[in-house]
Amino acid sequence: MISITDEGAKAIREKTALNPDAVGLRLKIKTTGCSGNSYQMEHVLAEDLKMDDRFEKDGAVLYVPKMSSWMLAGMEVGFEETKMKSGFIFNNPNEAGRCGCGESFTVNQNLT
Repeated sequence: MISITDEGAKAIREKTALNPDAVGLRLKIKTTGCSGNSYQMEHVLAEDLKMDDRFEKDGAVLYVPKMSSWMLAGMEVGFEETKMKSGFIFNNPNEAGRCGCGESFTVNQNLT
């Protein structure tokens, strides 16, 4: 349902290692911005798992809240590092559009 690139897996492993109590990262949808939604990554602790779907690649573990999974079906999570910026890249086929700054997105209304 959600795929992770090699670069994305490496970044998830590295970010997870920053918190010794974390078992992975969670990709959440946060209501914000001019387009309505944004992606947010956070550390996941073992007791937080029952409401999430789990995705794994090469030891990198990504959790997604079940209530948001429908918006992320078919998504690819990657990571990009350039001279000017670095961060996770979200290639979501369900996006209908993004705001001008690229920080928030809308979901294709046919999915709801």
